[in-house]
Amino acid sequence: MWSYRLSRKKSSKTRRSITNSATLAETKRRHSSIKSGKHFYQSYFFNKMGHKQYLLELFLASNVLALILALSEAQSWVNLEFAHVLAYILYINWILLAFAAFQDLYHEKIAEFTAISAAIFSFSLLQLIVLCTTVVLNMIHYFGTYFSLQNISTADVFHNLVLHLSYGVLLGAFCLRYMYIREQITRQQNSELNARVQAMQARIHPHFLFNSLNSVVSLITIDPDKAELMLINLSKLFRASLQELKMVSLKEEIALSQQYIAIEQIRLGDRLNVEWNIAQPLLLEKVSIPLLTLQPLIENSIFHGVEKKIIDAKIGILVEILENQVNIVITNPFIQDRIKVREGHGIALENVKQRLKAHFGNSVYFRSYAGNDLFTTVIRYQYKNR
Repeated sequence: MWSYRLSRKKSSKTRRSITNSATLAETKRRHSSIKSGKHFYQSYFFNKMGHKQYLLELFLASNVLALILALSEAQSWVNLEFAHVLAYILYINWILLAFAAFQDLYHEKIAEFTAISAAIFSFSLLQLIVLCTTVVLNMIHYFGTYFSLQNISTADVFHNLVLHLSYGVLLGAFCLRYMYIREQITRQQNSELNARVQAMQARIHPHFLFNSLNSVVSLITIDPDKAELMLINLSKLFRASLQELKMVSLKEEIALSQQYIAIEQIRLGDRLNVEWNIAQPLLLEKVSIPLLTLQPLIENSIFHGVEKKIIDAKIGILVEILENQVNIVITNPFIQDRIKVREGHGIALENVKQRLKAHFGNSVYFRSYAGNDLFTTVIRYQYKNR
């Protein structure tokens, strides 16, 4: 039926466009897989050790380890001295702090190693820090006693080195075990998040797909050019939605959202008016955002603010990029007696919020509220240049 309605030239152009979009999507998926494989080991242990929350947890646990080591040397609570415990705490915390600093400094290089190589390198680095710290402390102690380093011997320089290296082995095993457990927790949380997002996509796709295909069927006889354009945009949108969830530039995300809006404008006609207000458009390429963040929010706005209204409706989208912060505001009209239905469809908003927090942490501000016949969604997060 399609071949009878459209000319051969248009059909071939449509096939080329869809094929090209498939090739482009496949290329992007391969690039994403290679990139994720290269940085696979840039995980919790080799990337997030410098984060305040995790570093604080590790320091608290290391203080317990310092107390245990001091108690084992004193052999009883009675013989345990506060100065001795404090010395262990300062020593171990210094080792951990220096280790975390080096890990954070070289984490991109370490991320290129295999898991075993990265673990060996990190363990060796920890032992090197223990060695240097022990030597420096012994020299400081000798100088503080004799006010000179002229007669210092090798035994004085490497005093208790074997004992401290054994502490380093224990501390290294402790760090590796702790980070492994935290890594498993993080991966489990990410898996649950991906499952929720995929479930959200599975709910959105049938509703949108059926409406779009019905519009294509009706347009084939009326306006074949619009039907062709709608199919091309639809194929690009679904290629993107079936990709692995990843970070894209804000420019790409806006372009994808505009393709979705173009489909809906063909279906809804003059009832749908979208007003974009993009400040600093030249910075869009430098800002990252999770793939398919704006599209579910715009779909939500169209479904509740435009599709159910007979008169024309306007959706406003503000994108503002400040020095290190992105502000996105989406507004749409709503019918007062449908506000409870909107609350029932909060899964899309919640999933977008969780995805943003997974990438940008506590810097994310996400809020939706109704007032003055408008429903407003505000997104704000801090970003780093791509």
